[in-house]
Amino acid sequence: MDNGAEYYRCFLNGEKEALNRLIHEYWDGLALYLGNITDSFAEAEEMAEETFVKLYTDKPNYSGKSSFKTWLYAVGRNTALYHMRKRRKMYEISENGEYDISDREDIERNCIKGEDKRHLLRAMERLNPDYRQVLYLVYFEDFTNTEAARIMDKNERQIRNLLYRSKGALKEILLEEGFEYDGL
Repeated sequence: MDNGAEYYRCFLNGEKEALNRLIHEYWDGLALYLGNITDSFAEAEEMAEETFVKLYTDKPNYSGKSSFKTWLYAVGRNTALYHMRKRRKMYEISENGEYDISDREDIERNCIKGEDKRHLLRAMERLNPDYRQVLYLVYFEDFTNTEAARIMDKNERQIRNLLYRSKGALKEILLEEGFEYDGL
């Protein structure tokens, strides 16, 4: 059962508390995912908030063609990309060249226990954004390749290729750092 879809339907039917349940259920995962796009967890939390504000104000149509979580992450991704493009344009116009660089507190390290996982996350930070995103969606959030493709606005073949390349790149980084794991 897709609780998110049910909560969203209840919210659309006027039950305001249902939106709070959505936020409670999906906030952490969405913020962590968006952190892989923005490279700033402060910005990621801002984009997660903006995503839920969009649900509240715009009430976009959820068709049910994918799981609610897949749809929500796609809305979050599009929101983050829109704001990043907008900020980039504002930055280019700005003459003083100052850019707001937030403190990068690594929320993932607070959530994921164990030295091997922390080492893995540090290595993932060195990957390009698409590689980080696909690994996070498939292996941390347990999305299928089809769902990850919808979220990242790619086709399944591109996701399979990204997964293959990202695992290879991650393995290279880990071996370079002296990390040994039989599962890679």
